[in-house]
Amino acid sequence: MGILNSLLRAVTWWNGQTLNTQIFTWRKGIRVGEDNQGNVFYRNADGSKRWVIFNGEVEASRVGPDWHGWLHHTWDAPPTEQPLAHKPWEKPHHENLTGTALAYAPPGSLRRAHPAPQRDYEAWSPE
Repeated sequence: MGILNSLLRAVTWWNGQTLNTQIFTWRKGIRVGEDNQGNVFYRNADGSKRWVIFNGEVEASRVGPDWHGWLHHTWDAPPTEQPLAHKPWEKPHHENLTGTALAYAPPGSLRRAHPAPQRDYEAWSPE
């Protein structure tokens, strides 16, 4: 199973970090911090490159707004050094659930199993 995993990591990016990313991170990466989902954030020596190694599925919406701003050079200091002030009305960050079984289904949606969707019409059938 080790050889198969190595081949998958060499040619796919959605199963976690690729082999090249792992080597680059090992050689040039300076660990900056980790978020509450276990994603680990790195930068290079001069700070010009910043990247994340996802814990599990590679999904960009899993990065919270604090780390997102740091990754995109919106602010210089990472949240581990200078945490952002949050307003009391702000909700906690959640990843985008579109396309998953946990996605929102409004009342009457065909995807909502319980209760069964209510129809406000009767289907026509020729008699």
